[in-house]
Amino acid sequence: MSGSGFVAVLVIELHFPDVESLKGKRRELSSVKAQLHSRHGAAVSETGHQDLWQRSTLTAALTGGSLATLSSAADNVERWLDARFPQGVSVERLVASVEDLRQ
Repeated sequence: MSGSGFVAVLVIELHFPDVESLKGKRRELSSVKAQLHSRHGAAVSETGHQDLWQRSTLTAALTGGSLATLSSAADNVERWLDARFPQGVSVERLVASVEDLRQ
């Protein structure tokens, strides 16, 4: 089997200190998810804390043909999140090659 490439999974913990309802959180999350997708090419889903109005966990996936390209894209996402959430954001990055995933 041929094929190479890499995938990065970003587990993103967000805090919304100024949001006062689930509706407000949904509005914020909708914008964040849309921008992660359109600006950074990430596939994004809310994967935790759906019932809390000031917290959310997102899981985002990025792919790249080289580790350097993928690392640069993931760095850009993290910088954008840091700028968007100056009160704090936590990002855990998991990276695997296609070969790693085949094992």
